[in-house]
Formats: sequence, C-alpha cells, structure tokens
Amino acid sequence: MNRNILPVLILLLMIVVSGCEELKDPAGRRGASVVPVTSEADPGVFIFGDGDSFVEFEVDFDSGDEPELTEVLVSHQDNMERLKIAELTTFPATVSFTLNEALDVLGIALAEVEIGDIIFFEIQTTKDGLTTRSIAAYPIPVVCVYEPALAYGSYRAVSGGWQVNGNVVITSDPNDQYTIFVSGLARLDGLNEDRGPLVMHINPSSFKVTADKAVVATSAFGYHNLAYAGTGTFNSCNGLYEMNFNITVDEGSFGSYSFTLTRN
Repeated sequence: MNRNILPVLILLLMIVVSGCEELKDPAGRRGASVVPVTSEADPGVFIFGDGDSFVEFEVDFDSGDEPELTEVLVSHQDNMERLKIAELTTFPATVSFTLNEALDVLGIALAEVEIGDIIFFEIQTTKDGLTTRSIAAYPIPVVCVYEPALAYGSYRAVSGGWQVNGNVVITSDPNDQYTIFVSGLARLDGLNEDRGPLVMHINPSSFKVTADKAVVATSAFGYHNLAYAGTGTFNSCNGLYEMNFNITVDEGSFGSYSFTLTRN
C-alpha cells in the first residue's frame, strides 16, 4: 500500500468544510421537552450467568428543567416492548440495577440469557403533557467474566483499510492485569520497529479499550515517527480486540483504520 498523507489532508479539509452545514438538533424541539444529563454506565456490562452483576449510572437535569415524571425503561434485544423498571423523583439520581432485577421486569429467566445479549435502559420524561425518550440510551451487553490469560499472547492483526495481515505479540503488565503491550505493528509494514510497544488499557467496567499514542518506528515511508493511538473494545469471551487506530507521523496523519486483533 502506498503510504501517503496528502489524500488524508484533503479529506480532513473536506470534513471541515462539510462540518459547517447546519445540523438538526438531536434533542428535538427545545422548550417542549427536557433532556436529561446522564453519565456513562460504570459498571457498564452484565456478567453472563451472574444475576447479581449490576450496572450503575447517574441521571440529572439542568436547574429549573426538571420534568413532572421521570421513568427508567428496560428492554431486551430487538424486542422494543419497553417496560418500566424505576421511577426517579430526586436528582441527581444514582441508578443501579442488577441483571436479575432487569430480567424480573422483562419476565425472562437467567438461563435464557445468552452471551452477547443486550439489555437496554432508557430515560423517559413527561413535562407539560409531552412524553419523550432520551437519545441517551444504555445498551448493556452480557459478557464473560474477565480472564487475564485471554487478553495476551500471539495475535493476528488484520486491517483491510490499512492493508496489513500478520502476527503481533501482546504481553501484560505484571502489576496491572488491565494494561497490555502490543509489539509488531510496525513490522506488519515491513518496517524496523525500533520504538514502542503500544500501551493499551482495558476498562474493567465496560471492556472498552484505550490505546495511548506511541511511536512504533522512527522512520516510515519517508516520514518520521510512525505512531498509533486509538480506542476499541475487548471481547472477554474469546480475547478479540476490535480497534480503531489513528496512524500518524510527524508530518501529518494517515487517518483512522479499523483493526481486529485475534488470538492465534
């Protein structure tokens, strides 16, 4: 693949220009409905087979913007028959539900829930006779319990956009089981990997992954200091990483590319 940052710069310019277009307000009619202020869910996953595993998030409203009624709705998979699981009366409200509590409302047995299922929580408000659901929904996946041994080892790195397919090695931090190191990304391009490794952090509450920006090769494609950074997710059942890496050099950016890192 011809590594050239010029097309990326042109694309970025196009994005800046198109970003000036007027966008529709995602909150809908202002003044007619209220928009809750919500936090990220932490924890943000349910553990397969563990009915006591729970999720937690915070709901609040701007001062003077409280609705007359605030409800939390729950649903399962693509069955959007939303059912009320809680009514909130004081704010800010810390909301916490176990998997068993959600399933009881839904009428589903714990044994019926499969790995990969999604439990949705949504905030519904009513004010001045208008009932609306917030766009800030919580899709909570059912995942496996974290096994550190699944997070490291010999991996196959594949990216169709970046046009690489080869082996990398992932090792773990002996002092932090949620910090891992990726070596071999530069070698996928036939480069001398004289820097690195790429440090990635697995969030134990959500299994989201953050990759700190790291230079992996001093010289690359006629440019200087090839670096990777990005975000993604970790599959705690099979050790799969699905990442979106921003690949840069001192002279500019190649853009963002999707990578899968699969255990060999």
